[in-house]
Amino acid sequence: MARFESGQLVRHRKFGYRGVVVSVDETFQGTDMWYEQVARSRPPKDQPWYHVLVHDSKNETYVADRHLELDPTGQPVEHPLVEVFFDELKEGRYVRDRVLN
Repeated sequence: MARFESGQLVRHRKFGYRGVVVSVDETFQGTDMWYEQVARSRPPKDQPWYHVLVHDSKNETYVADRHLELDPTGQPVEHPLVEVFFDELKEGRYVRDRVLN
């Protein structure tokens, strides 16, 4: 079961970057080649993975559950796609009031 959901602010435990979750996969949905090349710590594939927009970057990452924790700062995430996914930051969490297709 996923610990985080879309709109939550998170922090990567190892690399320290902040971001916002835009979607959740209940299990790893990437390719075996990507997993072998990028997921060097070999996090479990049968647990949730998150699509995260990285603060002060144009990057989106795909991160295993065990590598994330809540970001307690409540500060906005500066990323060009935040406004595509969310309408505003309310009480330390991004929300959307409109329906996405």
